[in-house]
Amino acid sequence: MKNHGSASLSAPEPLLDLAALRADTPGCESVIHFNNAGCGLMARPVLQAMVDHLHLEAAISGYEASAARADEVAVFHAATAELLNTRPGNIAFAASATHAYTKALSAIDFRPGDVVLTTRNDFISNQIAFLALRRRHGVRIVHAPDHPDGSGVDVDAMAALMRAHRPRLVAATHVPTNSGLVQPVAEIGRHCRELGLLYLVDACQSVGQLPIDVEEIGCDLLTATCRKFLRGPRGSGFLYVSDRVLEAGYEPLFIDMYGARWVAPDRYRAVDTAARFEEWEFPYATVLGCAAAVRYALRVRQAPVARRTPALAGRLRERLAAVPGVRTLDRGPAPAALVTFAVEGWEPGPFKAAMDARGVNSALSYREFAQFDFADKEVQWCLRMSPHYYNTEDEVDRVADSVAELAGRTR
Repeated sequence: MKNHGSASLSAPEPLLDLAALRADTPGCESVIHFNNAGCGLMARPVLQAMVDHLHLEAAISGYEASAARADEVAVFHAATAELLNTRPGNIAFAASATHAYTKALSAIDFRPGDVVLTTRNDFISNQIAFLALRRRHGVRIVHAPDHPDGSGVDVDAMAALMRAHRPRLVAATHVPTNSGLVQPVAEIGRHCRELGLLYLVDACQSVGQLPIDVEEIGCDLLTATCRKFLRGPRGSGFLYVSDRVLEAGYEPLFIDMYGARWVAPDRYRAVDTAARFEEWEFPYATVLGCAAAVRYALRVRQAPVARRTPALAGRLRERLAAVPGVRTLDRGPAPAALVTFAVEGWEPGPFKAAMDARGVNSALSYREFAQFDFADKEVQWCLRMSPHYYNTEDEVDRVADSVAELAGRTR
């Protein structure tokens, strides 16, 4: 685990070498990429790790290639564990954050009447999964209210609901997909630990831009993707599983020969680690790309990234807030690097197409992605822009100028 001693605090944090980071990022040459909350631009070492392995598979076949690269594959678990302040045995590779999330949910023996306590800003797929559990197993879904000051969920009210309902699961999304809100997941975790409640955190939009310490958060399960702010390949994610959950015997509903041993004709035994949540078949080139992406993030260092990335978003948010006809939508005292805004007089498709034509990558969010949040904000859609540490202040200003120019017209 990481050393949190005071000695490390005395040394000044080195600055990011922006020129080197951009040189490592081929996509910077052709586009202003402000869609890191969708997919980050891969760095050259990530791409090279994947291409090298595909060449090896072509040369000697897939099984032999995975055996030859076994030590490098194991780096994925070790590096991800270092990133989250845990151990490699607590990390499971997954095909996506949603795959990891549903694997985690499948390990919980829900019964009719069980309560899932969540927030009004959980990711759309998570909310749909809860509704599916209600339809199939009769669970009850309780949404904790937001704090009136806009800082996210009202933690005191959520704690009161924990005590009143004793939920089977408490779930929160650290940074929702539809805004820059940062939820107080560590505060929620303290209450869960005090009451002995199972706690699942979706860190899909925060891993890679904000420091994540699972011990500090106090979660039992945490899911994330590799393709966003970690800058890894698509089709990849991971699940953190706490020792408490492993020791209690939680396992996915459909466990396979990788996660368990068939010890007798009528009996199997789950492995001791989070590998029980993995499957025999791995996309090894993708896993190696993820390992390279996490190693790259560790080399860049989370502290300067956590300063620069939200600061770039803050600069963009401030510029956009001054544009007539543009309404910024992000709330909370310290928003993350997701900048969401609505534009008067435009339909979503044409506005995004106009930004695309100006060489700016962005993403659209619709009412169905955030039924509670967008209803509160009275919007049907927004454009989401998400810079990362390799973007520049000049790019922020050029993007803001483009939005201002388009907002001056209507469509």
